[in-house]
Amino acid sequence: MCCLLAVLVFLGPRAMGLVWWLLEPARWGSAFSNDIFGILGWLFLPWTTLAWVFVASGGITGLDIGLVILGIFVDFASYGGNAYKRKDLGFNY
Repeated sequence: MCCLLAVLVFLGPRAMGLVWWLLEPARWGSAFSNDIFGILGWLFLPWTTLAWVFVASGGITGLDIGLVILGIFVDFASYGGNAYKRKDLGFNY
């Protein structure tokens, strides 16, 4: 787990997801019913995907839903922050 935390800090959630998938492919396989959901989540909602894989192995109950919702908020906040930064720098595309 320490290795995963170091990857997350230095490289971000997509790199952490890739390393975690290489270390525990069975956990990722059990988290998603179809591989396409895992790939799309890894591309577009990496924090939510990491939260889902973290909680899905034991079943989603109670505070697990809160962790997944927190992942959704972090994903959307990162997209919104990037859009605000582009606007502030004068890039309008």
